[in-house]
Order: sequence, then C-alpha cells, then structure tokens
Amino acid sequence: MTDTNLSERILAFWEVVSVVSSVLIAEWLALSLVRENHAIFLIPVALAFGLMLSSHRLRRESLRDIGIRLDNLHAALFKLTLPTLIIAGLIVGTGWLWGGLHSPEAGSRTHYLLLPLWALMQQYALQGFMNRRFQMVFGKGWLSIIFVAAVFGLLHLPNPFFAALTFVAGVIWAAAYQRTPNLFALALSHSLLAFLLALSMPFSWVHGLRVGFKYFS
Repeated sequence: MTDTNLSERILAFWEVVSVVSSVLIAEWLALSLVRENHAIFLIPVALAFGLMLSSHRLRRESLRDIGIRLDNLHAALFKLTLPTLIIAGLIVGTGWLWGGLHSPEAGSRTHYLLLPLWALMQQYALQGFMNRRFQMVFGKGWLSIIFVAAVFGLLHLPNPFFAALTFVAGVIWAAAYQRTPNLFALALSHSLLAFLLALSMPFSWVHGLRVGFKYFS
C-alpha cells in the first residue's frame, strides 16, 4: 500500500468523523439551546453539508456518482421492493398486535408530506457521502456496509428501539446502494418505512421517533 493510498483512506475516514460530529452536535448541544436561538441548530448542520459538498468537489464526484440519477431507478427499486415490503409488513403487523396503530395527528400532516425530502437528505449524507467514504477506507462489501449502518444507528440514540431498527434498515440500504447507487429509490423506501413506523408502533416503544436531546423532552 502506497503512502498516497493510506493518506486518502485516512482523509476519507476523518471526513466521516467530522460530518458525524457535526450532526451529533446539532442533535445534542444545539437542540438543548434551540429555544433561545433557533439559528444555533442550523450552524453544525450547515457545516456538515458544507464539508460534504467540498469533499465532492475536491474528489470531482458528480451528481450521478453519488446517486442523483434516473437511469438506474427501476433497477434500484426492484432490488429494494422485497426487503422494504417485508419490513413494512413486520412494522404494521407488530403495531396491530400491540395496539399501536393510529391515524396521523392533524398537526403532523405537513411533517409527513415533507418525509420524502427529509429521507432524501438523510440518504444523501448516509449513502452518497458516508458509504462512499467508507468504501474508500474498507473497500466495497460487508465491512463498509456495517460501518454505514452503525453510524446510522448511532445518530438515532438514545432511542434504543429506533436505533436498532435504523441499524437494520441501514444495512439493507447501504448494501442496496453499493449494488445500485440511486438515492431516489432509497428515499422512497425510507419514507414509507418511517411513515409506517410513526403510525404503527406504540409511543412508548419509539418515543415519537425522537433522538438526541429531544428524546428527553
């Protein structure tokens, strides 16, 4: 292994660490102060996206490279359909057995309409950036997939049930991305599962899907 390859791997790893650190600061520190100044929450988030965009430009990665494309959408959806439907069935079935099924609250309907956009942003950060960087560090395959899923689960702590579910979903999405990189297909799968999870599970299990500092509110 040459010094250049080693330095590239180290740089890619620390790029991920920097982005994850910014998100954790937003989830924990910034949200604890958001009642005083809402702009505080946006600072670490903007830093994370700025770093990712700068990294793409430095490495000359195109939108197509990171998965913003339509040519492989059908293939990506085909690969995601079965695992997404299986998980969706398990979520709804569990909610039905434990009496967690409920209708959307009136005040949250706008939030659900924005789910696809929110899911696309998360999948961009998770797959279009972190998955690609972990592939630089560990290569394509299960090791990089597990690291992507572990980071996704970490960002959903201290909500234990939610973190475990996001780890499992993270494995499926990361594996699908490495085979067929398409962020739109992943966002559709993500949106559907998040919507069903919010409307199926008892509140005590998922705590309103809250993570970070908001989990305690």
